[in-house]
Amino acid sequence: MSDTSGLITPALVDLHLAPEDKSEALRALAQRLVAEGRVTDLDGFLGDIAAREAQAPTGMGDGIGIPHCRSPHVTRPSLAFGRSARGVDFDAPDGRPADLVFMIAAPEGADDSHLQILAALARRLMDPEFTGALREAESPGAVAARINGEEVPAVAPAPAVVPVSPAGPETAAAGGGLRLVAVTSCPTGIAHTYMAAKALELAAARAGAQIQVETQGSAGTTPLAPEAIAAADAVILAHDVEVRDRARFAGKPTVDVGVKAAVNRADELIAQAAGLVTGAGSGARAGADPAAEAGEHWAQRLRKYLMTGVSYMIPFVAAGGLLIALAFAIGGYRIASAPSVLGHFDWTSSHSWAAMLFQTGKTSFGFLVPVLSGYIAFAVADRAALAAGIAGGAVSVAVGAGFLGGIVSGLAAGFLVLWMIRWNVPRAIRGIMPVVVIPLLSVAVVGFLMFVVVGSPIASAMNGLTDWLNGLSGSNAILLGVLLGAMMAFDMGGPLNKVAYTFAAGALTAAGTAPDAGSLKVMAAVMAAGMTPPLGMALATVVRRRLFTPEERENGKAAWVLGASFITEGAIPFAAADPLRVIPAGIAGSMTAGGLVMAFGSTLRAPHGGIWVLPLIGSPFLYLTAVVAGTAVTTAVVVLLKGMRRPSAVAAPDAVAAGRELVGV
Repeated sequence: MSDTSGLITPALVDLHLAPEDKSEALRALAQRLVAEGRVTDLDGFLGDIAAREAQAPTGMGDGIGIPHCRSPHVTRPSLAFGRSARGVDFDAPDGRPADLVFMIAAPEGADDSHLQILAALARRLMDPEFTGALREAESPGAVAARINGEEVPAVAPAPAVVPVSPAGPETAAAGGGLRLVAVTSCPTGIAHTYMAAKALELAAARAGAQIQVETQGSAGTTPLAPEAIAAADAVILAHDVEVRDRARFAGKPTVDVGVKAAVNRADELIAQAAGLVTGAGSGARAGADPAAEAGEHWAQRLRKYLMTGVSYMIPFVAAGGLLIALAFAIGGYRIASAPSVLGHFDWTSSHSWAAMLFQTGKTSFGFLVPVLSGYIAFAVADRAALAAGIAGGAVSVAVGAGFLGGIVSGLAAGFLVLWMIRWNVPRAIRGIMPVVVIPLLSVAVVGFLMFVVVGSPIASAMNGLTDWLNGLSGSNAILLGVLLGAMMAFDMGGPLNKVAYTFAAGALTAAGTAPDAGSLKVMAAVMAAGMTPPLGMALATVVRRRLFTPEERENGKAAWVLGASFITEGAIPFAAADPLRVIPAGIAGSMTAGGLVMAFGSTLRAPHGGIWVLPLIGSPFLYLTAVVAGTAVTTAVVVLLKGMRRPSAVAAPDAVAAGRELVGV
């Protein structure tokens, strides 16, 4: 194993941790990391810890809490340890307060060897002998020695197992030779992933079963061998993020749960897997939905699926849109009717070059909906759903259903394949399920759905949307720009912001090659509205410096570049510190910018870029006028609101500083 001597020192051990609540415990341990030079920014690190705590509780039960995160404020992989007589509530499933608190701090760019050390430590937390020794330790030095001084393999050894009999699945399970494979994963990939793997290995050993676990964590992943998957009687998926390459397990009886279920109920999961093999289970799948286990609402998962598709579609939008815009700039709008450059290309003619750019961009645009649909399906059911998703998107284009049809076909393909993956099929055909059976059936079903059932109604809706966008003028266009602007600034990169952006990017697929389509105006309005919050805050830190802390003034310097590049998140540090003043100011400025862009009729084919794509914006000077106006409104409103509360705030600077510390928790 890699040397762990630097992971923890006696100075990072607190044997008399006595906090009033979890926030105090986190701050006390984090302060030790700061004092030792392991963390550079206390509040920034605590913010990262708090963000991880918000994803899912880190109380593991049996009196153990493992707050952890990856953070840019961590200088080297480190562990701070606290032992509390009264206990700290980390929302453990058994309700028991944690008397042992392990704060794991990993650098954002930690290398594999360091992450393997942390992964090995996470596995050791499942060993009662290890945690018992820490409860009995009499000095910080003894704790540090216990953690640093033992040899712990980076890859845990295989558990003791009973040899597998050559009998079929039922006999093997009954005779104690159950063969299992498992995958564990969690959002951070540091602690729960490896603790769940260790818990499953120990539970399998107790049950006399064989198990191989693939940990899809930060310390790297060694995929399960195809032979191991083929020989396995059942699969256990313990995950809070999507399992990579899930199609490998098609046709296998599967227990599908959240990662904490494996940590806390490993024996029960092994028994469920055995029940599926012997027929005692209720089908080919058992366990709670992993999203429900992690507390994720269905709407959050739907948004994740859609944003996955959009993220893969955007490069095609950017490439195609920019190429078409360049073609128009070189050859004029008549270039859209130029003959194919195949066999008619003149190296010395600008008209030929413009035609080539236009036709290449138009071809790129042809991939938008199939890629959108394919990767929505991929987000739902992994690689096995790609074929049906892409084919469904292509059919959507053929019937005129556009990006709305692509969304429907992607979701339909994803959930259809997800259901098929869980079929309990005979062993003889399991191997061909992902490469023959699933693609054949899913493509046929999705094709039927799009051609015969929903394609025409969606095409009618899409035509109506396109006509509406193209017909927008006057007050209607301005109101739409104002609404989209408010959505862009309300949560600055959050769900509402993404809805507005997705609407604009999706509408680009309906623009085609028209030079002044209404959807091009929508994209221009959304980008302008997204630029103004960080630009407005940056300007405010210049014109009224005394209203902002030194940290905020430093953030203002970065916000100039972020805003100019259409990265709305550049305003988040200001909104986090003073949401009641910053968010309304951002909304006011973005509504101004969005409404003015629609009034001016500026257009934009690129889905991103900020001022860097200014030459490709229709009516660029009017567009800049709208951005400047929105920035000025944001600045004026935030300065006004902050100025109204400033007298009372400056009266107690120490209280303000203390409050800022509490916000960081």
